[in-house]
Amino acid sequence: MVEVYSVTVDCTVTLRFAHTVITSKTLNKANSSQEIFFEVELPKTAFITNFTMEIEGRLYVGVVKEKEKAKKQYETAVKAGQTAALVKASGRKMEKFAVSVNIAALSNITFTLTHEELLQRKLGQYEILTRIKPKQRIQEFKIITNIYEPHGISYVDVHSTFLSNELLPLVEKTVTDKKAHISFSPTLEQQRSCPDCEGSVIDGDFIVKYDVKREKGLGGLQVINGYFVHYFAPHNLCPVPMNVVFVIDESGSMSGTKIQQTREAMLAIIQDLREEDHFGIVLFDDQLRFWKSSLQQATKQTVKDAMEFTKTFRSRGGTDINAGVLKAVDMLRTARRGVILPPSADMIILLTDGMPNSGVSDTVQIQKNVHEAIGGNMSLNCLGFGRDVEYPFLDVMSQQNKGLARRIFEDSDAALQLQGFYREVSSPLLLDVDLKYPSNTVDSLTTNHFNQLFNGSEIIVAGRLMDNDIDNFLVEVSGKGVRKINNSKHVATCHAMYPDEEYIFGDFTERLWAYLTIQQLLDKSKVGSPQEKDNITAKALAMSLRYNFVTPLTSMVVTKPDTDDTPQVADKLTEENVSTYVTPSKSVFLYIVVDGDPHFLIELPNREDALCFNINDKPGTIFTLVKDQDSGVLVNGQIIGDKAVPPNGQIHTYFGRFGIVHQTLGVNLDVSTQDISVLQDGNWVKLILTVTLKDSVKFVILLHKVWKKHPYHRDYLGFYTLDSHLLSPNVHGLLGQFYHSIEFEVSNLRPGQSPEKLDATMFVKGHELNVTSMGPNHRYHIGDSWLSIQPHS
Repeated sequence: MVEVYSVTVDCTVTLRFAHTVITSKTLNKANSSQEIFFEVELPKTAFITNFTMEIEGRLYVGVVKEKEKAKKQYETAVKAGQTAALVKASGRKMEKFAVSVNIAALSNITFTLTHEELLQRKLGQYEILTRIKPKQRIQEFKIITNIYEPHGISYVDVHSTFLSNELLPLVEKTVTDKKAHISFSPTLEQQRSCPDCEGSVIDGDFIVKYDVKREKGLGGLQVINGYFVHYFAPHNLCPVPMNVVFVIDESGSMSGTKIQQTREAMLAIIQDLREEDHFGIVLFDDQLRFWKSSLQQATKQTVKDAMEFTKTFRSRGGTDINAGVLKAVDMLRTARRGVILPPSADMIILLTDGMPNSGVSDTVQIQKNVHEAIGGNMSLNCLGFGRDVEYPFLDVMSQQNKGLARRIFEDSDAALQLQGFYREVSSPLLLDVDLKYPSNTVDSLTTNHFNQLFNGSEIIVAGRLMDNDIDNFLVEVSGKGVRKINNSKHVATCHAMYPDEEYIFGDFTERLWAYLTIQQLLDKSKVGSPQEKDNITAKALAMSLRYNFVTPLTSMVVTKPDTDDTPQVADKLTEENVSTYVTPSKSVFLYIVVDGDPHFLIELPNREDALCFNINDKPGTIFTLVKDQDSGVLVNGQIIGDKAVPPNGQIHTYFGRFGIVHQTLGVNLDVSTQDISVLQDGNWVKLILTVTLKDSVKFVILLHKVWKKHPYHRDYLGFYTLDSHLLSPNVHGLLGQFYHSIEFEVSNLRPGQSPEKLDATMFVKGHELNVTSMGPNHRYHIGDSWLSIQPHS
């Protein structure tokens, strides 16, 4: 009896600053009052700027207040055990805003949420991410994106996690020199998840990626309403050679999947090193071990040797972060003293998953030791693996030492996350970049000194003008790079451009300046003396209140109409106060256990459950794993057996070969433990490669090597699925049936044969199965029963 009849997501991007308005209209069709829910997801990098509820012509507006003052309005609810916060974490990039309100019979309500963010350029592109989950078909549904870039748009790409071949033509994209318009508005009928279904296929991410044309010289400068913004991303510079030391945690907590994924990532990263780079590897638990005692040039032979060393990563012992990082600092300083390095960038990349508990364990002392040792002469990038890591400790240590911190989520693509971060920081174009402007012309500058400019990124500086009628800027840029740019200054006159008025939303340049200033102040507030931190925090708070931004220092108080409820409060989440996170449902993790029969672990979308099941069959049997006729994807797997019969007579089976067909693209792949073959245009080619099919499902196949002289076991293959949401709802097969979730119920928990595990009864697909609960994470082992209800071979 509650109908959401209109949803519109309207995003306007001008000069990288995105202003998004989400509007939802709902009707209570019942003859009694109903509770109406409004839930939206927004990027973690965005600030909420406005929220309103309009009920029968009456408007209720959320008010941004200082967090401490807002807290007094709802602490009574907190003491009573009620949840007062409206914002929760949702996956890696998003946070969820949720509110509910009780409205009268036959009444309408309109929710409107506005958020703003400055898009960050990564790997040569900007991304506008809209996550939409209406949970029902909507009479009027629209996603609209308008982009205006005065310097010109080089390309625009649109894709989605839910767009089928039938829906793709509904995406309208118009791109001219400086403007782009994208819209998606399916009808009620086109939103059906299947011909006879009432559910909606609209469930997931709608993503627009674009880049702008790059000017020669010192970049583009825009002036609007008394503020300027300067974009600097030169495109004709060669990367600076790197001297990098990888400091890898191999303590006991890294055991299992974490250390395996770290090995995978490091094997790929080492291969990406350029020949002019120098590198080292330091491993730590409660002791240190390293590949070489000094940095090595990345020649073909040293890369090969380092890859062999990477395969020896194991997990044991405690966590001595202090010793590991200081060893890396010493290696870089020794290399500098020996004058073996060309003009280059010195970098440490630390990967850890826990708290220091060996050697120096006090985090403040570690930060002090590392900061004094580095002395501003190199950068330290910290990667926190998983949810148990002390992320604020790593974040501050990176801030203190010219680096970045990043959380690596425990998921099937963790190795790809690690590789992705390395790609971002592995190609510095300039070091110690300074951008200077005439002091008698501008004031209130955002940060204008940058430790590095990486390939594919962008430097943005904004400020306030003293003269609103200025036409030209004298800009001075200096930085350390290669060739003639090294240690040189470039001075040029930048012409001030004034964008078309029709694409300017309000005082957006001032808000862009404010957004950038607040973000930079929040970063600076993490380091320095207590008094410095207090002063910076006070300034950031004042600007957050002035510009109505919900930041980590403010809250939006939402008072529900005609109730005695305690007001609800929307806070801004940070990595520090997100202690748990939701694993994105789009990644289904399928893992084959070493030395066991093909063992599948299915992390189910939208549920905190997992299913495990085995396959017992004769070697040579071929299973249909994934079959999707709509997208033309077929995956078969063939099992192999042990080389010989073990003394216990039990032969283990493994996957030894996969066949992958993409009929639409005309590609066939045959992957075995010996080689990879590709058939395209009628020709078979044998090679070793990574294949990515654009905007399609991704399969990852790993070769597990077994000791050649093992009397029984042999090499086998592991199979992982990423982006399974890109397959159609009609996908089936042994694995495909799980890609869009599956409904089951578990009851009758009872003591099992093993004292630490419980048996239970599972009802699924009309069958009743006996299963074993594998512990608090709700993993249910089905044994071999699944074969009786799902044909597979």
